[in-house]
Amino acid sequence: MIRQTTMTKFKINPYFISSLFLAFMLSISSLMAQKVWTLKDCIDYALQNNIQIKQSKLQVQTVQADLKQSKFEFAPSLNASSSINYNWGRFVGPENTYINTKNTSSNYSLNSSVTLFDGFQKYNVVKQNELDYSSSLYDSEKMENDIALQLTGAYLNILFNHEMLLVAKNQTEITKQQITRTKILVGAGKLPKGNLMEIEAQGLMEEVNVIRADNNLSLSYLDLLQILDLPANEDFEIEHPNITINDELSVIPSEQVYANAVGFMPEIKRAELNVLSSNRGLMIAKGSAYPSLSLRGGINSSVNISEINEPTMAFWEQLSDKMNEYLSLSLNVPIFNAYQTTTRVKKAEIQTLNSKFNLELAKNALRKSIEQKYFDAIAAYKTYHANKATVLSLKEAFKYTEEKFTLGMLNSVDYNISKSRLTQAESDLLRAKYDYIFKTKILDFYMGVELKF
Repeated sequence: MIRQTTMTKFKINPYFISSLFLAFMLSISSLMAQKVWTLKDCIDYALQNNIQIKQSKLQVQTVQADLKQSKFEFAPSLNASSSINYNWGRFVGPENTYINTKNTSSNYSLNSSVTLFDGFQKYNVVKQNELDYSSSLYDSEKMENDIALQLTGAYLNILFNHEMLLVAKNQTEITKQQITRTKILVGAGKLPKGNLMEIEAQGLMEEVNVIRADNNLSLSYLDLLQILDLPANEDFEIEHPNITINDELSVIPSEQVYANAVGFMPEIKRAELNVLSSNRGLMIAKGSAYPSLSLRGGINSSVNISEINEPTMAFWEQLSDKMNEYLSLSLNVPIFNAYQTTTRVKKAEIQTLNSKFNLELAKNALRKSIEQKYFDAIAAYKTYHANKATVLSLKEAFKYTEEKFTLGMLNSVDYNISKSRLTQAESDLLRAKYDYIFKTKILDFYMGVELKF
C-alpha cells in the first residue's frame, strides 16, 4: 500500500511583503527627518560633497601629474620605428633595359637619447612643480576655509531669524491679549471704539511681521541648503545651541590674532610658496643660457626584396647583414637667439618681484580683515550691552504703558509707539548679539580654533 504524504505549503502574501517594505521605508524616512544638523555636521558634509571643493582637489591632482611628469623627464627616451615601401612598374633592369617588376623595401630603427646637462633646467622644473603642488594643496584648503566660514554665517543667520520669528510671534500674542481686554473695556463703555480699531490694525500689522519673519527664516534655511548643495525640499533642521555673551569683553587683540594667523593661514602659505616657485622659474630661464649636452644612440637596419635580383637573401639574413649602430655626443652652445633667453630671464625677474608683491598684498588683506573683525566685534559687544539695557528699560516702560492703556489713561497711538520701540530694541539686541558671535567666531578661527558651538 502506497501512502501519500501531504506537505503543508506556506504562501507569503505579496501585500504583506509590500506592507513590510513600506513600513521599513517610513522608518528610514522618520530617522532621516529626526536628524538635527550641528554646525560641525554641516561643515563635514560640505567638505565631502561640495562641488567647488571637489574641483579644487581635481586641480591638486592635475598639478601632481605635472610633478610626476617632470621627474620622468630625467629618464632616457626610447623609440622604435619602421616603414615599408612597395613599388611596382617599369624599371631599368640589369641588362640596361626596361622591365616590369615589383620591389618591396622596409626600414627599422631603435633610438634612444638622454640629456646629460641642460643648465639644471629639468632639476629646477621638478623643484618648481613640487612648490606648485604644495601651493595647490593650500589652494584647496583655502576653498575649504571659505566654505566653512560661509556655512558659519548662514548657520548663525538661521539662529538669528529664528529668534526674530519668536519675537514677532510674542509681540503678536501680546497684541491679541490686549485686543481681548480692549473689547471688554469698549463693551463696558470705558474706552472708545476707536482704540479697539487701532489696536486691531496693529495686530494685523504684526501678523504681517510674523509672515515676513517666517519667510526670512525659510530663506536663511534655503541659503544654507544651497551652500551644502542640497535641494530646497530637503527635510532639514539645525541644532539651536544656547549661545550666551559674557558680561566681560573677551576678544583677543588683533595684533595677537594676526601674528598667529600669518603663520598657518593657507592664503599666506600659498603666496610664500609662489615666491619660491617664481624664484625657480627665474633659475629655469637662466639655465637656458648654459650649454646643453646630450647623448644619442640607436640601431638601424633595412630589408629589400625585388624580383630583379635573384636569388634574394632571406628577410632575417638581410636584417642582420644590414644592421648598423651609432652613438653620438651632442653639445649645443647658445650664442645668439634673438634675445629670447634675455627676454625670458627679464620676464621671470618681473614675475618673481610680482609674486613678492602678491605675498605682501595677502598679508595686508589678512591683517585688514582681522582688524576689521576685531573692531566690529568690539562695536557689536558694546551695542549688544547698550541694547540689552535699553530692552530692559523699554520692557518696564511698556508694562507701565500697557497698564495705563488698559485703564483708559492712554490712547492707542501712544501704546503702539511704545510697543514698536520695544520690538525694535529687541530686534537690534538680537542683531548685535549674532553679529558679535560671528565676528568672534572668525577671530577664533584665525587663532586655529575649530568652528563649532
